[in-house]
Amino acid sequence: MSTSIPRRLGAGPRLSSAVATTLLGVYLLLVLGATNAIADAAAACPEWPLCAEHGLTDPAVALALGHRAAALVVGLLLLGSAIGAWRVGADRRVRLALLAGLVLFPGQIALGAMTTLTDAAGGVTSLHLTFGVAIFAAVLVALAVQLEAERPDDAAEPLGVPTEAGEATGVAGDTMDEAAKGSAGPSSSPSPDDPPTGSQWWIGRIRAYVSMTKPRLMWLLCLVAIASMGLAAGGLPPVDAAIGTILGGVLAIGASGTFNNVLERDVDRKMARTADRPVVVGEVPVRNATAFGLLLTAASLGTFLVLTNALAAALGMLAILYYTVVYTRLLKPNTAQNTVVGGAVGAFPALIGWAAVTGRVGVGALALGAVIVVWTPAHFYNLALAYVEDYKRAGFPMLPVVRGPVVTRRHVLWYLGGTLLATASLAVITRLDWLLVATTFGFGAVFLWAVVRLHRERTRSAAFRAFHASNAYLGAVLLAVFLDAVVI
Repeated sequence: MSTSIPRRLGAGPRLSSAVATTLLGVYLLLVLGATNAIADAAAACPEWPLCAEHGLTDPAVALALGHRAAALVVGLLLLGSAIGAWRVGADRRVRLALLAGLVLFPGQIALGAMTTLTDAAGGVTSLHLTFGVAIFAAVLVALAVQLEAERPDDAAEPLGVPTEAGEATGVAGDTMDEAAKGSAGPSSSPSPDDPPTGSQWWIGRIRAYVSMTKPRLMWLLCLVAIASMGLAAGGLPPVDAAIGTILGGVLAIGASGTFNNVLERDVDRKMARTADRPVVVGEVPVRNATAFGLLLTAASLGTFLVLTNALAAALGMLAILYYTVVYTRLLKPNTAQNTVVGGAVGAFPALIGWAAVTGRVGVGALALGAVIVVWTPAHFYNLALAYVEDYKRAGFPMLPVVRGPVVTRRHVLWYLGGTLLATASLAVITRLDWLLVATTFGFGAVFLWAVVRLHRERTRSAAFRAFHASNAYLGAVLLAVFLDAVVI
């Protein structure tokens, strides 16, 4: 009796909330450390742990002291979570993971002190960062296990035709398929009893063709390219490069979406949300849709060549081929890893934007692209959970179909953690300032809160909530990247 009650408490939400708070604290410590390194705050505050001879009026001193104060708070949070896990009899893996983080933490503090008090080589700084990442990973493991322990039973989740809340935009992978419906489409066709006038007929045709380009996903992809151009230029990018990148990118996205409509017309008939696409219902003939896709491809290539450069044009063509051939034809029907590998298509705007400004692909573009690649599964798996029945009917081996909802939710959390780390790495590599740090922490907290609720509620609405939180996170981060690079 003395053991059963604590174990039931350990499976409750109180401990997972404490561990989630600790995870955010560790992440804050990481991003503050990155900001300290960029600002060289240790040089402004060479004493440890306080700066007795330096005033807080110096921003670098305030930053260094803030980082050390945060370390104290995070240490207490980590200690409290570990003690709480033992007291309530949490899963052994939870206790061991938190213990590992707690054991590593003093070493992290000692390495931080060494970077301040000595002329530490880069190796010490790298080891300091490595310890921080290891602590973050340990707490992330503890949170993942604890969230599953809260509800070990995996009751059937309400599935069916999605509501309007699910019709939202996305960036890469299969989200491109989900984002198209609702913007325009077959609903524009008049009934046979109500023959269209000349203007109505043209409006209906235009809406049908526009819907095939999947316009709802364009804003976020364009924002990726804009952020990359700002980073590459270190300010406002050249006007011709900016116009060429956005216009060429929109045309490339439209071509990819149109080809997807053509190639998946047979399976689209089996899925509730895609059964009324223009090609499926015959509103746009296959031949016309194919010609339209080729026209958009040629227009995209020409725009890139005229307004940017050959490298940007080549990357634009590669993006169309990757989505149309690699993802749609090879990955999506054949492997549950289609979202992970296919998510690379979302990184192309970062490469194109950088190439349009500089004529090459820089490390900053790769770092920004890595954020998109890691973010995509954390983003799309939420939608896959909500649409799992549709994917079963179509025969697509999406992760929740093949591995089930428990594994899928776990992967959402893993990739969320990877996204946060990738964004912190982006800040270090591109030497961005406080705005990106504040944004990734604030919106990362919202994203994590939504994912925690997804684990607890296990409903369609919770999946949509996490999906929208992921969109908000990436949109805010991209805007912060651009403003940090251009304004601050």
